[in-house]
Amino acid sequence: MLRGLSTLVLIMTLAACSPPRSPPDQPESPEPPAAAPATDAPIAAVPEPPPAAPTSDPSATIGGDGSAITLSALAGAEITAAKLEGELACSFSTPAASPLIVARGNAASKDAAFGMVKVGDYVERIAAPGGYDAMVKGAVFSGAGKTITITLTAPATAGGEAPPTPATLTYDRADGAKRVFPGVWTCGP
Repeated sequence: MLRGLSTLVLIMTLAACSPPRSPPDQPESPEPPAAAPATDAPIAAVPEPPPAAPTSDPSATIGGDGSAITLSALAGAEITAAKLEGELACSFSTPAASPLIVARGNAASKDAAFGMVKVGDYVERIAAPGGYDAMVKGAVFSGAGKTITITLTAPATAGGEAPPTPATLTYDRADGAKRVFPGVWTCGP
C-alpha cells in the first residue's frame, strides 16, 4: 500500500510540473513569435492633439453673478444733458458703438475728470483723478459699483491734434464680473 501511495504522489508531482495539455479537440498552442530584430530606426512620436479651440467669446462677460455687462453708445442728447465740465475731452469708441465713454477735464489740473458711461439703458457718472492730462495716456475711472480702465494698446493711428489710439476698455463690476472691449481712445479739444 505504501508503494501504491508513493507512486500516486510521484505521478501527481510530475503532473503538477509538466505544462498543461490541450484538450484533444483543440490544437496545441503555437510557439510564441520570435522577437523582432532590433533596428536603429527611431520610434515615431505620437502627435499631440491640437490645442482646444476657445469655448467662448474673449470679449464676453467673465465671472460675477452671471449677468452680462452691456455698454451702449451715448446719444448726443445724453452727452449734452450731463453738462460735463472741463475744457478738453476724451472718448472711447468701438466699431459697433460710438462713443461708449465721454469724459471731460481741465489741462494742468489735479481736479478729477468727470465722465459718463451708458450701462444697458442707464447713463451713469464716472470720475478719474488728475484732470485731462491724466486721461490722455489711459485712465482708471470709478463709479457706483464699477471700475473702468482704459489701456492704450498701440501708437496713435493718425497724426494731428487728437489722433485716435488703439485701446481697450476693461469694465470691472463690484460682483467680480469683467468684460474687455477693444476700440480707440481719442483725446483733444
